[in-house]
Amino acid sequence: MIVDHQLPKARACRIIGLSRTAFYRPKQDRLERDQSVIDLLQTIIEKRPRWGFWKCFDRIRLDGHRFNHKRVHRVYCDLKLNMKRRTRKRIPHRPRQPLDYSQGLNLTWSLDFMRDTLYDGRAFRTLNVIDEGNREALRIEVGTSISAIRLQRVMNELIELYGKPRAIRLDNGPEMTAQSFIDWAERQNITLRFIQPGKPNQNAFIERFNKSYRQEVLDANLFNTLTEVQAATDEWIEDYNLYRPHEALGRVPPAQYLPRIQTQNVSTSNLYT
Repeated sequence: MIVDHQLPKARACRIIGLSRTAFYRPKQDRLERDQSVIDLLQTIIEKRPRWGFWKCFDRIRLDGHRFNHKRVHRVYCDLKLNMKRRTRKRIPHRPRQPLDYSQGLNLTWSLDFMRDTLYDGRAFRTLNVIDEGNREALRIEVGTSISAIRLQRVMNELIELYGKPRAIRLDNGPEMTAQSFIDWAERQNITLRFIQPGKPNQNAFIERFNKSYRQEVLDANLFNTLTEVQAATDEWIEDYNLYRPHEALGRVPPAQYLPRIQTQNVSTSNLYT
């Protein structure tokens, strides 16, 4: 437009509704642009994990880097370093009640959904499924949207791979309370054990699993695409099932605590050799 019509750049930008800053600034990947700030913050936090934002920022400026504090703070928050400190809360005494669960494979599966965001701010969800018998991670499905139809497809794939469970423990999310999913469970002769609203402790196994997954994968990495999330997740699942000791299972991995037929010959001794 500028060359053809001999228009000044400022006027051409006003016509198409584009700022002159955007006209002159070349498009650059956000992660690539912030990589230097990410490296500096991670280097500081790795050695001094108790430092807050301003101490990290002051150290960066003292080292001769002239990054604006707003940019550093944005990256600081993207890395989820702005964690709030936990404070003690007084809670009323509640009598302990044993968790009702089945000690055997394919007796009860637990499933739950999680949410997170990519580095550019796009949201995604994960569908997590474990076997309560040995805490084995059966599947973590990653997607921008996971409907009741997709939930059924994932469960059918798991049944073909591992066999059919007697029951599934789950919360009251819209995908899990959808009539189509309830009808699917009835056709499969699978009992749906819905927990009480506001009682996540009734699904404690999957909640504890979610915590490990968030800390070791979602919070530990910056992802640009869902493909990267799924690849890192699949690698972590293999490590979780075959190599990672589990305190509640006598400090052995799930596959070693109660192996399945198809995993009985899998050895964890040479997994990382």
